Amino acid sequence: MSRETEDDAYAAFVAVAWPRHLRTATLIAGDRSRGEELLQDCLVKLYVRWRRAVADDPHAYLRRMLVNGHISWWRRRRRETLIAELPDRPGTPGDEYGETDELHRALRQLPARQRAVVVLRHLEDLSEKETAAVLGCSLGTVKSQHSRAMSRLRTVMSKDRPEGRSRDQEAVSP
Repeated sequence: MSRETEDDAYAAFVAVAWPRHLRTATLIAGDRSRGEELLQDCLVKLYVRWRRAVADDPHAYLRRMLVNGHISWWRRRRRETLIAELPDRPGTPGDEYGETDELHRALRQLPARQRAVVVLRHLEDLSEKETAAVLGCSLGTVKSQHSRAMSRLRTVMSKDRPEGRSRDQEAVSP
C-alpha cells in the first residue's frame, strides 16, 4: 500500500472517528477543551502508528490511547505548580454537548479511573473484559471501580434533587 493511500485511509478514519471519540475524550477528561487536546494528541500519535493500528481495530487502538494519554496527563499534572489566578475562559466548558446537565456534573466529580470505567462501559458499550483490556487492569478492578462509581453517581445525583422528590416528580411538577 502506498503512502498516499495510507494517508487517504487515515484521513477517512479521522473524519468518521472524530465526533465519536471527541465525546469519549471529553467525558474521560471532564472538560471539552482538554478532551479536544487529548484527542488531537492521540490522533497525531496514531498517524505515526497507523500501519499497526489499521491491522487490528483502529477505534479500539485510539480508545486505548485516549485512556493512557489522560492517565499520563493526570500524572504530569500532579507535579505541576498551581497558580493564584486562573486564566480567563470563554463560555462555559462543555456547552456543546449539553454537559451542564445533572449526569455530566456528576461524572466530573468521579475520580479519573472511575470516570473512565463508566464512560467505556456505558458510552462505548464495552464489556467488562474489553474495558479491562483498554485500561490495562484486571477484570476485578473494572468491577470494583464500576461499583464504586455507580454508588457515587447515585449519591451525588440524589443530593442534587430536593428532598423526597424523584426525577419523575420533578419532571411533572411546575
